[in-house]
Amino acid sequence: MPTEIRRTILNIQTTHLEGWKKVETPTKLVSAIAIIKNPWFGRGHVENLRPEIRESGPVLGKLLTDMILDVTGDTLEGYGKASVVGMGGELEHAQALTHTLWFGNQFREAVDAKTYLVFANTRGAAGTSLMIPLMDKHDGGRRSHYQTIHLSIPDAPAEDEIIVALGASVGGHPNHRIGNRYEDLKEMGRDVENPAGV
Repeated sequence: MPTEIRRTILNIQTTHLEGWKKVETPTKLVSAIAIIKNPWFGRGHVENLRPEIRESGPVLGKLLTDMILDVTGDTLEGYGKASVVGMGGELEHAQALTHTLWFGNQFREAVDAKTYLVFANTRGAAGTSLMIPLMDKHDGGRRSHYQTIHLSIPDAPAEDEIIVALGASVGGHPNHRIGNRYEDLKEMGRDVENPAGV
């Protein structure tokens, strides 16, 4: 069944002032969102989700990646993904469309990323918060690029819909000054080559 898209949304936030101080180079948070019909809605427990994953993942991944790159071009630094499934679906339906290389690799490869795509998935009614976490596309320990895009859509997701989103940043968190994980690791006598600190 072809991917049924009700609406796409492109949101751009530009920050000029943060914490009582001017941001010398304004930063951008960009989100590309698709509201789609849940392909598993009304079918009860579907054991094998892969046919719909393989059909919709590449379509949504390319569409949303292109929307973001139309804004950021090669200036993109941070990236992430998220989804919200309506109350008539399972959380697994939201995860199915974002936790697949058929979707995520469209974005990762387009921006030549070296880190995994950080994510958030939830289930809720129309207006449920969509939170897209971000991290640096090349460096998982670069704390300045740990950010979250926070949005809501008043009429989505409907009971039979899924919101699928990609997020990106141009620049890090405005006026960042808490240091990087590497500084903590060095001061704690830990391995700086292991940014997870495990």
